[in-house]
Amino acid sequence: MPDRQAAIRILARSARSRKAWLAYGGTIVPCALGTGGCRVRKREGDGATPIGRWHARQVFYRPDRGPRPRSRLPVRPLRRSDGWCDAVGDRNYNRWVRHPYHTSAEKLWRSDNLYDLIVTLDHNQRPRIQGHGSAVFVHMAGAGWQPTAGCIGVRRDHLLRLIAWLDRERALSVCAPVAKKRPEEPLRALGARTGRRRARGKRRGPMERGPRHPK
Repeated sequence: MPDRQAAIRILARSARSRKAWLAYGGTIVPCALGTGGCRVRKREGDGATPIGRWHARQVFYRPDRGPRPRSRLPVRPLRRSDGWCDAVGDRNYNRWVRHPYHTSAEKLWRSDNLYDLIVTLDHNQRPRIQGHGSAVFVHMAGAGWQPTAGCIGVRRDHLLRLIAWLDRERALSVCAPVAKKRPEEPLRALGARTGRRRARGKRRGPMERGPRHPK
């Protein structure tokens, strides 16, 4: 039975970071963030990944580019007509729509591989506020973890494992430190320290154990 208190943590070095670490279930992998870094006050078109706590809702996959992923979430194959409305003021803003659509809506069927796997999140869903961001997904990362338009990019093999681990109860927390820290500090906080710094600056190696789950 899954641990309902478990969470996925996305740890950025700063609010301007375009790369971060994604930690869940004892696993830590790199991921890409938006071109605008990460922000609490997300706005449409700012390119930022929203800081906060979100839940996964559904998985889409390209049936012509891979088998159906294993998941406890609802899984549906993408169709060429699938879209996601990003038109501020439209009644379907930040909702799935079918193309052709009468106003601006992102096409989920792409020529590149970014949307071969998509995990939709409940960001700006209940309530839906016009202009506060749309189509914030977890999807496949570009080459070299290139910055996204505000989503979270994860390598395909890592994303498949994450999709298999996810359910609707497990929260995804995006956070950035408010003070300057050493790059490794967020990762070190996930495990237990078994020793303190010695007088001459030496450190004992950390003993791995499961990540802390503060949520």
